[in-house]
Amino acid sequence: MTNLSCDEDCSAQAAEQLNSNCFCGGLQLDALTQALRSAPGTPDVPALIAERCPHLFSTLPVYVSSAQALQMEALIGAVESVLALPSYGAHVLAGAAPIARHPQRARGVFFGYDFHLEGERIGLIEINTNAGGALLNAALARAQDPCGALAQGAVDGSEGGAGFEQQIIAMFLQEWRLAGREGPLGLVAIVDTAPETQYLYPEFLLFKQLFARSGIDAVIADPAALQWDGTRLHIDGRSVDLVYNRLTDFALEHPDSAAMRAAYLADAVVITPHPQAHALYADKRNLALLTDDAKLTELGVPQATRALLLAGIPHTEVVQADQAERLWAARRGLFFKPSAGFGGRAAYRGDKLTKRAWQDILAGDYVAQAIMAPAQRMAGSAEAPEKLKFDIRCYCYDGKVQWTAARVYQGQTTNFRTPGGGFAVVYRV
Repeated sequence: MTNLSCDEDCSAQAAEQLNSNCFCGGLQLDALTQALRSAPGTPDVPALIAERCPHLFSTLPVYVSSAQALQMEALIGAVESVLALPSYGAHVLAGAAPIARHPQRARGVFFGYDFHLEGERIGLIEINTNAGGALLNAALARAQDPCGALAQGAVDGSEGGAGFEQQIIAMFLQEWRLAGREGPLGLVAIVDTAPETQYLYPEFLLFKQLFARSGIDAVIADPAALQWDGTRLHIDGRSVDLVYNRLTDFALEHPDSAAMRAAYLADAVVITPHPQAHALYADKRNLALLTDDAKLTELGVPQATRALLLAGIPHTEVVQADQAERLWAARRGLFFKPSAGFGGRAAYRGDKLTKRAWQDILAGDYVAQAIMAPAQRMAGSAEAPEKLKFDIRCYCYDGKVQWTAARVYQGQTTNFRTPGGGFAVVYRV
C-alpha cells in the first residue's frame, strides 16, 4: 500500500469518490513487462501471463482511506492476539486433523487477510494461508503511473516493490531459523499439484528467480516428484531443505503428498505454510469462533479485543442440520462457504442458492457468513465507465502487514477473468 497526501478532512468518502471518478494514472504495460522480466534461459513470464491470464492485473489503482487501513491493521492485531492464546490453540486443534497437532515453530508464510469495505466499515471475510499474488503485486507496484492530481504525495512504487521482495526473502530465512535450522538455506522446493498447469504458474517462476537472485537454489515441483528415504526429502537425487507449500491439500492427505507428510512428521524438512497454520488460521469454522462472544469470553479474550472482532468480522456460524430451516429462511443475507474451501470454489450466495445446492451444503462442512457487499471501482474510462467490485488483501507475516493489494473483479467471487480487473495497487488517502 502506498500513501497519498491528504487534507485532515479526508475520509472513506474521499476514497469512494476517487474509486468512482478517477481514471488517470494506472498500469504502464512497458514498465510491467520490465518488472516481470525473466532471467536468460528461463520461460518468458510476461508472455506466459499474456497467454494464460491476461486479466491478472487491473489497469487502475484502488483507493482506501487511512481510517479503513488503520482499522484493518487493528483487526489483524486483534485476531493475532487471540490466535496466540493457548486456550484458542487447544480448542481449535482438538477438532483439526491429527497432523495439525504436530508441534511447529515456523509461523507460516503469506497469510492473506481478505477484507470488504463499506463506507467507514471494514469486514474481514476470510483468512488464507499460502495466499497467492505477492510477487505479482511487487512487480505491479513498479509499473504504476500515479494519479496526476495526487502524484506529489505518492510513495515511489518501485521502492515499495523492491522492499517487499526483500521482506519475502527475509521471511523465508526467518522460517528456516525458527525451525531450528543452522547454516545456509539450501534447496527450496516450490510445490503445487501439476505446477505448470496452475493459473499462477508465472508467479512460481518469479519466486524461483527471486530465490536465485538471493543465492538460494529453487525448483518447482509436483508433490509426487518428491521422495522420502526415511531420513531426508529428495527430488531428483537432491536433498530438499524447505518446501514453499502452495498445495490446497492442507492436511497433506492425498497419496501424492505422502513423501512431504512423512518428512514433515519426522521434522526432516521445513514446510511453510504447514498444516497447523491452516488449522489455526484458515479453517472457515474459526470465523464462527471469532464472532462468538460467549465462546471468546470463555477462552479468556479481553473485552476490548472481543469488541474489535465482533465489529470487524461479519457474523459467521457453522451450518448445522438442526438449523436448516432458519438458515434457509435467512439465506438471502448469507454467504455459504466450505470450511476448507479456497478461491471461492463451491461457495454460494444465499440469494442465488438452489434447492439442490442447499442439500449439498447441508451434507457438507459449511459455514454461513453474513453478507457484506464488496466495495466498487469504476473501471474503463470516464467516457465508458464500467462498475466492478474489489476486495482488499493484506499479506501478513508474524502478525505484521507486509503489503496491501486489491483484487478487482466482476461476478460472485474474485476470479481474475474480468477485463480491466485483477490485482490492483492500493493507495491510502
